[in-house]
Amino acid sequence: MKIALINENSQAAKNSIIESTLRSVAEPLGHQVFNYGMYTAEDEAQLTYVQVGILTAVLLNSGAADLVVTGCGTGEGAMLACNSFPGVLCGHIVDPTDAYQFTQVNNGNAIALPFAKGWGWGAELNLKYVFEKLFVEEWGGGYPKERAVPEQRNKKILDEVKKVTYQDMAYILENLDRDLVRGALSGAKFSELFFANCKCDKMAEAVKKVLA
Repeated sequence: MKIALINENSQAAKNSIIESTLRSVAEPLGHQVFNYGMYTAEDEAQLTYVQVGILTAVLLNSGAADLVVTGCGTGEGAMLACNSFPGVLCGHIVDPTDAYQFTQVNNGNAIALPFAKGWGWGAELNLKYVFEKLFVEEWGGGYPKERAVPEQRNKKILDEVKKVTYQDMAYILENLDRDLVRGALSGAKFSELFFANCKCDKMAEAVKKVLA
């Protein structure tokens, strides 16, 4: 699994601890972690939580990432922004139980964490336990197990609903404010990481137009 880490500007100072914790859990399991920043609060490319949503959608719709780990102060803004786009199903994850149930019941592809709310003594332990619960079982297995069949059916229904209610992502990139989108894709390592991992020619061309 290719996992993308994204931090918005209010919580960028925590990027290194989030990255190291995520890598310590995910990489021994064979997953790859790609850090799209922000890397520090002083980065030239400043991401709002709305731009986090744009970047998340670009990475997931292009196949450059299979899972996005992101968040903001409360996690709510990042979650709402991510869910504004097609091909993204983002859960608001506060604790390990949320993480496990999201993977089993909702089977999404992005999580938004609260990196300021409740961030105190032991916060890095909760973060580690959250990441551990993301990968303890194959996603979509259902919880409780006797609810697996209706939960899987509902997830498929939701996926079909989103196909109708959301526009194509390449179309969205062309029609959103150009500066807003360009800002979302202007991280120091974006081009290096994205084009090496993108699996969709249509999305690659759409991103090239934005960056041109």
